[in-house]
Amino acid sequence: MAQTDVSRLTQLGTNTKQPASPDEAVLETVPNPHPGSDYVVRFTCPEFTSLCPLTGQPDFAHIVIDFVPDEKLVESKSLKLYLASFRNHGDFHEACSVGIGKRLEEALRPKWLRVGAYWYPRGGIPIDVFYQTGEPPKGLFLTDQDVPGYRGRG
Repeated sequence: MAQTDVSRLTQLGTNTKQPASPDEAVLETVPNPHPGSDYVVRFTCPEFTSLCPLTGQPDFAHIVIDFVPDEKLVESKSLKLYLASFRNHGDFHEACSVGIGKRLEEALRPKWLRVGAYWYPRGGIPIDVFYQTGEPPKGLFLTDQDVPGYRGRG
């Protein structure tokens, strides 16, 4: 199998500073090694953190990202840095969750994308936010996101 050219990547293999905000974060991509095949890529971020825009208090979520690539894959270190950039970012759950989906959709132009954002409760109410670009391709092996329903979310 041919090796993927990673020479244009700026974050992989280097000591990279965490971006101060999602807008500053750079999502890098690499070519899909199997562009003619439909398959699912899953990234899970069980310790996602952002800030409430009104109180400044931390909000925590378990984020699950599923996508069927077309021509590009997201480079995982850049995705990790992008998600970490929300750490000091103040926004509502819906803005963070849908914003992640739209940013990935723009960067990857996948055949299909789904983001499940399972937010831990504040004030006794968990808020779960889902973003999807349409129906997944037919015949795809697609598992549940397997994040427990709220009973302590653990």
